[in-house]
Amino acid sequence: MRQLEGAKCSFLLCLGMSIIICSVIYMRARMPTEPKLLEPLSCRPFANECKALLPRMEEGVGRYRRDCQVESYILNSRIQCSKLIRDLHFITRPLSREEEDYPLAFIVTVHKELELFVRLLRAIYMPHNVYCIHVDNKASSEYKAAVLKLVGCFKNTFLSSRSETVTYGGFSRLQADFNCMRDLAESKIGWRKVVNLCGQDFPVKSNLELVRYMQSKEWRDRNMTPGVKQPASMRHRTQLQHREIMGSHVALTGSGLKKGPPPHNLQVYFGTAYYALTRGFVDFVLKSPIAQDLLEWSKDTFSPDEHYWVTLSHIKEAPGSHLDGGWEGDVRSIKWRDQEGMTHKGCKGHYVRDICIYGVEDLPWIINRNSMFANKFESETFPEALDCLEQWHRTKVLDQATVSIEPSWLLATQSNSSRSYLNGTAGP
Repeated sequence: MRQLEGAKCSFLLCLGMSIIICSVIYMRARMPTEPKLLEPLSCRPFANECKALLPRMEEGVGRYRRDCQVESYILNSRIQCSKLIRDLHFITRPLSREEEDYPLAFIVTVHKELELFVRLLRAIYMPHNVYCIHVDNKASSEYKAAVLKLVGCFKNTFLSSRSETVTYGGFSRLQADFNCMRDLAESKIGWRKVVNLCGQDFPVKSNLELVRYMQSKEWRDRNMTPGVKQPASMRHRTQLQHREIMGSHVALTGSGLKKGPPPHNLQVYFGTAYYALTRGFVDFVLKSPIAQDLLEWSKDTFSPDEHYWVTLSHIKEAPGSHLDGGWEGDVRSIKWRDQEGMTHKGCKGHYVRDICIYGVEDLPWIINRNSMFANKFESETFPEALDCLEQWHRTKVLDQATVSIEPSWLLATQSNSSRSYLNGTAGP
């Protein structure tokens, strides 16, 4: 009988221990794990030239970017939007009341280099702004799917309702902006000004600085469309008929057929394709017979986006017009080859179509000019330049914030435990 009682006790003891062990295993399995950010170990190190530009970059302390596989990360269809937004370090709250009270609209035209687009979007993204993304028809299906997935994670970001096959120097480039403008005019977000970008741009000013610049006395109620009366050297663009070879190039029609004069006896101006336009001006462009007639007349011109906006911005009827305007407006920092020795001391990267693709050594020039944006960057030829400028820009953005900083907004981490923005412990 005693042996039976002993066996019974041993069995109950073993059963109890088994239940406890199983319960512990079950509870551990049920407990949520701490979300992990992308590992920095395979990231490119920051170039040594960045040290002079990046505050808090201590000697002997390694600094790492936190996202290294942006493209493959987005293409992973299993990742949920909340994790994607966090792990790609998008800012998820307005950083100041001043910015929230002055929402901006952005038009971004892209066709390649997915990583560049993602990094541009997160640099300019704020939850109170609105973003129209135009993806070129000639982009790959994989690229389109990746952009669609990312854009679909944000309520204030959308794809243009109509997509063009954009040709360099062609009317299709102007049409792409027009498509987004129509969409933005229907937006419920009360944006105040619209800025256009391409996929190889990157911001120099923070969103707060953009808001303050556009509300300054000089630009508060005016369009920013740098340009001058069309010089003689550029008249062939609008005096001769051109035709667009879709997705390839723009050529003269025949041996150079002449066009008729511009409608409404307009004075044609020549300027940049980039702008910051008031909402009233956008409404004018979409509805005015003058604007519509000039648009139609421009269809067989060369690079019409370099005369259309600036020409309309010099007529009295247009809201925000600038009748006596010239090249004012710090819209872009661009190093043109023919301006070497005058506005800059040469390209430290290399020239493509006479425009500098920036290297790291070009960054001090970009930062000192403090334009709204800089153009152009490439992720394959000089990736360190964008790494450095991106970190410099995000540090400035967070330094200016009037709210507490979320750890996921940080783009880089340090290998030690010092208290700084780099490890997410600092705040205003």
